[in-house]
Amino acid sequence: MSKVRIDTYDDGVRAIVLNDPARRNILAPELCADLLDAVSSVKADPGTRAVIVTGEGSAFCGGADMPAIFGDTSRSVAQLRDDLHEVYASFLSIRDLGVPVIAAVHGPAVGAGLNLAMVCDVRVAGPDSVFAATFSRIGLHPGGGCTWFLVQTMGKDKALKMLLDGGNVKAQQAVDAGVATVFADDPMAEAMKLASRWSAIDSQLTRDIKAAVEIAAKSDIATTLEFESWAQASAATKPALAAYVDTFRK
Repeated sequence: MSKVRIDTYDDGVRAIVLNDPARRNILAPELCADLLDAVSSVKADPGTRAVIVTGEGSAFCGGADMPAIFGDTSRSVAQLRDDLHEVYASFLSIRDLGVPVIAAVHGPAVGAGLNLAMVCDVRVAGPDSVFAATFSRIGLHPGGGCTWFLVQTMGKDKALKMLLDGGNVKAQQAVDAGVATVFADDPMAEAMKLASRWSAIDSQLTRDIKAAVEIAAKSDIATTLEFESWAQASAATKPALAAYVDTFRK
């Protein structure tokens, strides 16, 4: 049985659900392979308009399968780096989805599980959510983009403190720190509300807005304006805007 399932909802909403609750949905090799397959399947589905990522059971994702990933000490540093990139690819593939991706975090998101949450565009934190960067506590350097994600969301000084402390932020605290986007008593229900609302927007408009935000986060205003001018001109040719403009002519 697959360790990751895809739930299909109305209006093009898809949920990628980590389904190994007995092991707290840890990123073991089998689950990583199944996650990569699930992301590929959702990406290839032309009906996909928004995606929710969550976990079955009490944990969102309890981190990496440490013995499976780090247990073989006979490997060279170069070989281990290559193997790590294969693990990274399983969750980083989510960044290739052109549609909005929402993490519904109902429990712990630890280490690599934190990375899984952070690759999503928006994170909904539930009352029992914990976003934990525990790498330094076990003598391990952060990986999978964790340093970049935390610097982008928290700022350099707060990210450094959290990473050196091997610390965590919980629920509303995560929202206040910028790690999560919004707090909700029922994170899956809130994620469904967001996904349903956003799936109603023209799919190309949604993709272009997501792309524009990525460009703005990494580039200067001139580069952003260049993309916006093309994307806005494209949207201006669609019926929705034409109908809105017509209201001013009546």
